[in-house]
Amino acid sequence: MQYSYYNDPVFSIDVTYTPGHFEDEVNGVIIIELFPQWAPITVENMVEHVEDGLYDGIFFHRVINDFVTQSGDPECTTVIAYPATNLNCGSGGTGETIPLEHDENLSHVDGAIGMARGTEEDSADSQWYIAETEAHGLDPENRDDGGYATFGIVRQGMSHVRAIAEVPTSDDATGTDLDNPFSSAGRPVYEVRINKIEMIGVADPNGELSGQGVAGGEEGGVPSGILVLILLGLAVAIGGGTMFALSQKGDSTELTVYDAELLDENETSSTT
Repeated sequence: MQYSYYNDPVFSIDVTYTPGHFEDEVNGVIIIELFPQWAPITVENMVEHVEDGLYDGIFFHRVINDFVTQSGDPECTTVIAYPATNLNCGSGGTGETIPLEHDENLSHVDGAIGMARGTEEDSADSQWYIAETEAHGLDPENRDDGGYATFGIVRQGMSHVRAIAEVPTSDDATGTDLDNPFSSAGRPVYEVRINKIEMIGVADPNGELSGQGVAGGEEGGVPSGILVLILLGLAVAIGGGTMFALSQKGDSTELTVYDAELLDENETSSTT
């Protein structure tokens, strides 16, 4: 998962959050790469939900420091003013589930993207999470319940993921403030909002960043070091699904190595 592969879909997650009490609101962008060559069903599921705008305007409803930050529930939207929300927030989805996928190339490394699910192995729907640190206890070889599927990784913006994981939380949306990891529910006291998720291009380990509306070198944009090539007509819809040309450029040893932490060395947060 350290390597970027040619034509893998790349997404931006535009977030707004308040990192702590009496602190200014922060705007940021998290860039993720998904791996359809190893988790085709899970990636297609995510792509379809993004294209439908399912995640736009929802919030991270569960954040556990040194573990995961979880979102993807369409029921988790603010009603009038946060923290008021739908009573089903945290247990919602689209009603359409996908089978559990595993591949030996995927695991819960720092910055991994995984699918949340219920007790049944094939119960993942729309909810997903980002591993804020290594979480190999969720990998199938370390569990007797099938484990959890991983299907992508953060390429830039881990500083925001870590900040979100440390926001103060409450055991319910209106309860007493508690700091992670003591809150079992992990509901942020202040809204951690996903403004928009969109596909911004496909990975090209040997290319350069280009594309309309992309600001390089700033937090809130996409730095040129990510090396993705923004293309028009990125995917071809066939039979209601999205297909990607899954080819790898050269031997993996020739590919640029990305590390979720290293990509954050020059990041600075912006506030509003």
